[in-house]
Amino acid sequence: MCHQTVSLAARHLEANGIPTVIMGCAKDIVEYCGVPRFLFSDFPLGNSAGRPFDVESQRQTLELGLKLLESAPGARTTMQSPIRWSEDAAWKCDYLDLTKLSPEMIAERKKEFDEVKSIARAKREAS
Repeated sequence: MCHQTVSLAARHLEANGIPTVIMGCAKDIVEYCGVPRFLFSDFPLGNSAGRPFDVESQRQTLELGLKLLESAPGARTTMQSPIRWSEDAAWKCDYLDLTKLSPEMIAERKKEFDEVKSIARAKREAS
């Protein structure tokens, strides 16, 4: 979901007495929107709840979000998640740089992404 949309919805909820924590990867957008509590994960977009298929990172992210909800000292509090996408930050140089990928590699990544979406859809429909 769009970081800006979620942030603006959170501000509306907060204005009506419902506490929120935004978990996201687009720090500039969320902080610009001025949400009360923000858990920033330095991950690729779309992974703000933890690494895919990594239940432990997802559990830790949720725990951090709940701690932030309890302990934020004031409005516009940002907490940086200590969880890393990988030990090497080189992924940031390559992330979404299609010029470094061949058409075959792009097709393979799209196939993998479509498979993950299919698994998620099946799980959602089963529940």
